[in-house]
Amino acid sequence: MKNRITDLRSERAWTQADLAEHAGVSRQTINAIETGRFDPSLPLAFRLAKLFDLRIEELFLDE
Repeated sequence: MKNRITDLRSERAWTQADLAEHAGVSRQTINAIETGRFDPSLPLAFRLAKLFDLRIEELFLDE
């Protein structure tokens, strides 16, 4: 599943570690989501969307 996390994280000058801390996951999890190797659980997807003040549909793109 494609997503806008890398761009949105960069706009805020956050590292993967910063985003991971805010989301309550590991940096490796953020990296795996950004590179498309891992699709987040629904609760994690909601947390990430809330952090970026977006709806899930705006954060994750249907391929």
